Amino acid sequence: MANKTSQHILNTSVGLLGFCLVILTSIHLPNKSSNSIFDEITSFIAILLVISSVTSFISIRTEKMKKEKILETIAEVFFVIALIGIL
Repeated sequence: MANKTSQHILNTSVGLLGFCLVILTSIHLPNKSSNSIFDEITSFIAILLVISSVTSFISIRTEKMKKEKILETIAEVFFVIALIGIL
C-alpha cells in the first residue's frame, strides 16, 4: 500500500460530507418548500465529496499500483474541487 493521501482524503471528505448534510437539513427545517442556489451548491459539493470518498476507499483497497495511483489522483481532484466549492 504505497498511497499516502488516500486515508486522509477519506477521513476528511466523509467529515465534510456530514457537514454538508447538516447544512442541507438545517436549511430545510425552517421553510420546507423553499429551494435556493445555496441548496443546489451544497448538494453539488456533497456529490463531489461522495465521489472523492468512494474513489479514495477503492484506492486503499486495490492491490494494483497503477490503478491505486489513478484512483488516488481522481480522489484528490474531486476533493480539491469540493474544497473550492466550500470556500
